Amino acid sequence: MFWPIFLIILGIILIIILFSSIKIVRQSTAVVVERLGKYHKTLTTGFHMVTPFIDRCRDWINLKEQVLDFKPQPVITKDNVTMQIDTVVYIQITDPKLYEYGVDRPLFAIENLTATTLRNIVGELELDETLTSRDTVNAKMRIILDEATDPWGIKVNRVELKNILPPRDIQDAMEKQMRAERERREKILQAEGEKKSTVLVAEGKKAAAILDAEAEKEANILRAEGQKAALIAEAEGSARAIELINNANPTAAYVTLQGYEALKVMANGESTKIIVPSELQNVSGLLTSVTEIIKDKK
Repeated sequence: MFWPIFLIILGIILIIILFSSIKIVRQSTAVVVERLGKYHKTLTTGFHMVTPFIDRCRDWINLKEQVLDFKPQPVITKDNVTMQIDTVVYIQITDPKLYEYGVDRPLFAIENLTATTLRNIVGELELDETLTSRDTVNAKMRIILDEATDPWGIKVNRVELKNILPPRDIQDAMEKQMRAERERREKILQAEGEKKSTVLVAEGKKAAAILDAEAEKEANILRAEGQKAALIAEAEGSARAIELINNANPTAAYVTLQGYEALKVMANGESTKIIVPSELQNVSGLLTSVTEIIKDKK
């Protein structure tokens, strides 16, 4: 009875050992294997077998990009302003072996390295430069951290200054300065708007005056052309009438009648003297007619 039980227990132990020697590594994960305390190999994604009791697997290492959000660090600028700056570092493990054996507590080491690097860079800048040169600070920190963490099997992809918090009095002064700058810009914009409005109104008046002058000019031209046409038509009519009269060989009676008509027109005026042409002096009864016309006028 002893041997069958022994064999069953032995089989169970062998099965347990066999299953414990099987390692299935997930995607974007790696495992460092030590054999008798010494680095042996790195297990990548897939199915693996290790030697029981001889090989030892260390921690599972995440190969995906990781985001390290560090707490705010006190930093002093070149002009002696103390501010709180917190950073965000994006890292990725590229060599699991160096990550395991390069430095103790790699993430803690990166945090301290980030703080010291930030102090060195910002210490060379003044407050205004620090606030307006985030991209420059980010680029410098990424280069320095990437070079420092390369022996640790870590690649620094990006570094971002998340928040920059100056002292409260500095913040109040900056807010007042910003408010004054906004008011100044508002006044400039308002003045420019009024200037443009005045210019547009003046240009409108100028254009209206030009249009009025051009309209008056065209009206005068049209009136002059109308008067010219009327005079030409009248002259042509008179010439035509004289020509017709001449062609008709008028008699002395007709000429005398026309003289009467002319005297009537002259008598309707303001003059009290009428000079009678010599051609009409022999006309019978002329003086009597003129005297009657003058009496009628009075």
